[in-house]
Amino acid sequence: MSHALTALPLRAARWSATHPWRAILGWLALVAVAIGLAATVPTQETTAADYRVGESGRADALIEEADLADPDAEHVLITAAGGGALDRTEAGAAATALQERLGATSGVASISPPQWSGSGTAALVTIELEDGHDDIAPLASATESVQRDHAGLELRQSGDLSLDEAIGDRVADDLASAEVTSVPITLVLMLLAFGALIAAGLPVLLAGTSVAVTIGLMAPLSHLLPTEPTVGSMVVLIGMAVGVDYSLFYLKREREERAAGRSTPDAIEIAAQTSGHSILVSGGAVIASLAALYVMGDPTFSSLATGAIVVVAVAVLGSITVLPALLATLGRWVDRPRVPLLWRLNARIGRGGISSRLLGPVMRHPLAALLASSLAVVALAVPALGMKTAHADLDTLPTDLPAVTTMKAISAEFPTEGASARVVVRSTGDEAGAERALGRLGDAALATGDFTGASEISTSADGRTSTLELGMDWSETDPRAAETVRTLRADLAPAALEGIEGEHAVGGGVAEALDYDQDQRLALPLVIGTVLLLTMLMMYGAFRSVPIALLSTVLNLASVGVAFGVLALVFQHGWGSDALGIAAPGFVIHWIPLFVLVVLVGLSMDYHVFVVSRIREHVARGLPTRLAVERGIADTAGVVTSAAAVMVSVFSIFATLSMLEMKMMGVGLAAAILLDATLVRLVLLPAALVLLGERAWWPRHPRPAAGEPVAEPDPAYALSHR
Repeated sequence: MSHALTALPLRAARWSATHPWRAILGWLALVAVAIGLAATVPTQETTAADYRVGESGRADALIEEADLADPDAEHVLITAAGGGALDRTEAGAAATALQERLGATSGVASISPPQWSGSGTAALVTIELEDGHDDIAPLASATESVQRDHAGLELRQSGDLSLDEAIGDRVADDLASAEVTSVPITLVLMLLAFGALIAAGLPVLLAGTSVAVTIGLMAPLSHLLPTEPTVGSMVVLIGMAVGVDYSLFYLKREREERAAGRSTPDAIEIAAQTSGHSILVSGGAVIASLAALYVMGDPTFSSLATGAIVVVAVAVLGSITVLPALLATLGRWVDRPRVPLLWRLNARIGRGGISSRLLGPVMRHPLAALLASSLAVVALAVPALGMKTAHADLDTLPTDLPAVTTMKAISAEFPTEGASARVVVRSTGDEAGAERALGRLGDAALATGDFTGASEISTSADGRTSTLELGMDWSETDPRAAETVRTLRADLAPAALEGIEGEHAVGGGVAEALDYDQDQRLALPLVIGTVLLLTMLMMYGAFRSVPIALLSTVLNLASVGVAFGVLALVFQHGWGSDALGIAAPGFVIHWIPLFVLVVLVGLSMDYHVFVVSRIREHVARGLPTRLAVERGIADTAGVVTSAAAVMVSVFSIFATLSMLEMKMMGVGLAAAILLDATLVRLVLLPAALVLLGERAWWPRHPRPAAGEPVAEPDPAYALSHR
């Protein structure tokens, strides 16, 4: 092992074990300060301008500069209570009453007269709000009041603020549900792993405080790098997984050494040199892979990377400082109070009881095991080759949110309120000519049949910038909408605006998705290459072995392929979607694959490093690689199973939440971790190492670090496992 990496956790453990109350109080002070920061420092969130890319970003910038940006608006949809034709007289009276009630309401800039749908079954009243106004309670109250006076009508409200509020409330409810559910499940898993209450509670305590510290630190950090609203869910997701796993690795090794007859201080030192080293390496691998997200230059990925890196770093810090202090303070009390049945079950299973049966065929027939498991991985990964990605839209939001169903109804009745493209022209010459050209463009666009409506041309106060909005009869994720925008950009707009002095750009939701996808396609190979290169370098730095570094990279690719394949099967082809209570959208939300890739590579390195480190220990003690692999896998099987169970359980909770993006994260990561911890690490890894033999450690064969207190090989174990 690298002397530097081994020495750091050892020094930290020695100091913490000899000054336990200082370490514990220092950790509590950190938690208190972080909570104080969260309460006093406002979080700086990302803005719409942070997400601008490509031509659509240029269109948004031109619109903002010309002060033509649409204000936040709420819509009230008026339909007949039982459906069918709408009584225009009654609907007009309801619209008038709504205008009267809202006319003097603070924050309301204007109220439009009712707009009638082409089918005659709906009317729409649009309420434009003043800049910065976000209180929709008076609007909702007025809508409810008018509804009570017109029993024959149905009035439903939705809009920018209603959707944001509904989504925000649902995300908060989902996260609260995940937090409430994950803690008792994790405690149960820890009880199964340790059979004692205190030992089971320590990993959960460390994970929970790590998450709390991170959430507090994210508030001041957001003023350096604005935070995306979904960062909180990611911090909980990653924090609970790595926080529990790191302390699990440490605590298991310390208990193992005490069971072998060593004193508590000696057991802590050995745990620091072995599991502490593994925690540093795996934490470094997670941070390295997450850091690759910054290559995207996207505010969502950058803020997600920041939150994940901080929570991993905090969890590593707690594992090598406060955890040894707690173990030194508790001593053998860490195994109290015991749960009799679980304690006896743990003792009866012993080391490697289950894994020995699984490993037997792999060790006897490594080539066959390698080929069979490789075929299984390939079969699961093949669907990823046809995986389609798209942006989240109304169809990906929970259908039980009234604001969502109302907005879908508005989009169906009034197409220009749904998917659209917005053409912006900034003229440096004949402003009137630019407006006429936009008029011609509107006529040409409608003549194609791909556009269902054109708005009136809006012009800035200085007359230099004009905009035209073209509605489409498809959702923003429909491929026909994307093709229509491509045609608008490549043919219609250039032809109609030819000869106009100045510049033009096509924006809107569909155009933004196209530009984002193009930007992501260019950056994605670079991100993948960066993730794999950094983790490969981390593995080489930790084990000084080229084959181990390359094998780790190949296994990571296998796990990622499986994750992508599962995502495609479930959310694109609908396999198992009924069990999730959803209708498969036919695509994967655009940012999920990259996020899953980075998080999976990082997290799977946790137990990979732990297992390979244990195998390397046995090789350094003089065991041949084949026997070292069998013994190392057997030694770590229980810990790996517990660590994977924690990750899978936490991610599975997210798969049960109502937001589709969280479901995708949960399903992709839970399935991939499950298969990674079993098929990949218990079959592919040992089979490959056995086939490599002593070549696995080229160019430097492992030797014990100077002063490392390692035990001699166990001859009885070696003889019994030949």
